[in-house]
Amino acid sequence: MAHLVMPGEPRRTLFSPPSRQAVFADERLSADAALRTMSAGVALLWRGGYPAARQLLDALSRRLPPPPSPDYAVYRAHRAQRARLLSLLYVPLDPGHVVPLRRAPDVRTACTAVHDPLDVPAAVPLRELLGALGAAEWRRTGIAVPALGARIHPHHGVFAPVRQEYVQLVAETPLPATDLAFDVGTGTGVLAAVLAQRGVARVVATDAEPRAVACAAENLARLGFGARTEVVRTDLFPPGRAPLVVCNPPWLPGRARTALDHAVYDPGSRVLRGFLDRLPRHLTPAGEGWLVLSDLAEHLGLRTRADLLGWIATAGLEVAGRLDTAPEHPRAADQGDPLHRARAAEVTSLWRLRAA
Repeated sequence: MAHLVMPGEPRRTLFSPPSRQAVFADERLSADAALRTMSAGVALLWRGGYPAARQLLDALSRRLPPPPSPDYAVYRAHRAQRARLLSLLYVPLDPGHVVPLRRAPDVRTACTAVHDPLDVPAAVPLRELLGALGAAEWRRTGIAVPALGARIHPHHGVFAPVRQEYVQLVAETPLPATDLAFDVGTGTGVLAAVLAQRGVARVVATDAEPRAVACAAENLARLGFGARTEVVRTDLFPPGRAPLVVCNPPWLPGRARTALDHAVYDPGSRVLRGFLDRLPRHLTPAGEGWLVLSDLAEHLGLRTRADLLGWIATAGLEVAGRLDTAPEHPRAADQGDPLHRARAAEVTSLWRLRAA
């Protein structure tokens, strides 16, 4: 048996808990044998070539069964269990974030972007290392945003604007004013950039996550909007009032299990309800709050339209208008997706809200 030692992670949860029992593995281990070992809760510490480790991870993924039910709670529990099992395949890390395996890539840039220096030998789930490598590549190349005619570069742990529907809604809805806007929960800064490009003289973007604040500031500066934008770390609203307040909150009620999950899951609808409750105090007279929200939660039975309308009314707001758009992402057309029916029916809306 091997004893795994994982380093600390003050900036991002990438490594597993402080210790775990494991067995050594290499190319001699079949995928079926690996799956039996990992299903028993025993981790594998890989000692063979790096490409073979990736091949084993792919083979394990193919052997895992699909969700047994389209019920969303069952679907999410199944995905969590799947992720835990696949994360039991570890690769070693030497000091300096070096993978000491044959034909291993250079992972130093990807790891040091989210971790403090590594001074002792360690181990990391291969699945998590691949995620860090993918995020580093996205940060390097960026994601094309047609509404900007430019690219947004997401940082590790910051939700990437791979879906363009909500961005296009903000790009096309008539502006109520152009002197000031707040972008609440800015993430990569993509909506703040769209507002600045549309001619808003000053945009204050906020986020509670330090990594998102750094990401948004970097993107806005790269796009040439640094002088007209400010990125503030705060929970929801900055001080003051604005004639336009934009928010694209997490779309699904539910517990966030990872840092990235916080951009998708909103436990108890805290962010959504907090935005609505506090919005009237941050709008100028005749100002508008733009709530950009998918109705996927409604199709999954996680929230009702009556719930949303009730929260809007209770906050002292009224709906001045709504713009809708259908999903364009590939999963909406994937009939093999257990959630296909809900995804195909999904509508993303920009709700124009005013103080009643």
